[in-house]
Amino acid sequence: MNELLTMADARLMAERATWLQSLAGERRLSQHTLDAYERDTRQFLTFMTGHLAGPTTLKDIEALRPADFRAFLAARRRDGTGARSLGRNLAGLRSLLRYLEKKGLVNAAGAGAIRSPKQPKSLPKPLSDTQAVTVVSNDAQLHEEPWIAARDAAVMTLLYGCGLRISEALDLLPGDITPGATTLRITGKGNKTRLVPLLSVVFEAVDKYRKLCPYHLAADQPLFRGARGGKLQQAIIQQTMRKMRGAFGLPETATPHALRHSFATHLLAGGGDLRTIQELLGHASLSTTQVYTGVDASRLLDVYDRAHPRA
Repeated sequence: MNELLTMADARLMAERATWLQSLAGERRLSQHTLDAYERDTRQFLTFMTGHLAGPTTLKDIEALRPADFRAFLAARRRDGTGARSLGRNLAGLRSLLRYLEKKGLVNAAGAGAIRSPKQPKSLPKPLSDTQAVTVVSNDAQLHEEPWIAARDAAVMTLLYGCGLRISEALDLLPGDITPGATTLRITGKGNKTRLVPLLSVVFEAVDKYRKLCPYHLAADQPLFRGARGGKLQQAIIQQTMRKMRGAFGLPETATPHALRHSFATHLLAGGGDLRTIQELLGHASLSTTQVYTGVDASRLLDVYDRAHPRA
């Protein structure tokens, strides 16, 4: 406790402890997030001790200006902290200050005036063509129970063959995929509906699962079932993919969502245009889809060489 008091006075540290308890109890944040917020605020108070040449008090917090927060972020940046961590640092501080403000102890306007550091856009990490085909293959499924192996193959095939989010695949009802259908109607984020082509290989994978599934697939119940008959949970498919990574030497980036990335990247490599891929993925903005151009830069250069008059 003596070490903590070198950072801030007893009143502020007590309020901080109560805030952390409220995050765990009322908001039910994960232990990982709680640990991060504890560390972030401790680092800030340690910085303020040097910045103010003494332990921080509630009055000091009340008097904080945007320049004080900028100085903290600049110091963290000099220590090699990246933009994502800086953004989380600021989020933790804002949460603490909002808590103190609700109790009438401080004014949190200073933190609100600071913009979060611009986050770098990370490129999607798709599987190669060969890896994706392996993952969706029924023969590659690792579960010994035939109907569960067929189920996993069907889900993986929907993610790669239709570019679905895992939640969209697991929300499907039996009537959504019917014999002879050539399209699949999907309701995605924001209740936005889109049509995606239903390839024969996708229908065949789902049909094989249907025939082997031991449970009655009522029209108003989920198409994909767990081992005990309830709705299949995302965690099961994620766990299946983790096992496949080990079995087939796939990279750590091989996740169910990576199959959706693979769908888009392989379409682009095959000549698909961004507007069409945007519609198929259900992206509200083309800028979201444009990240795939960074993944397949070699293909874009090839198109340029073949199509530009001066190439």
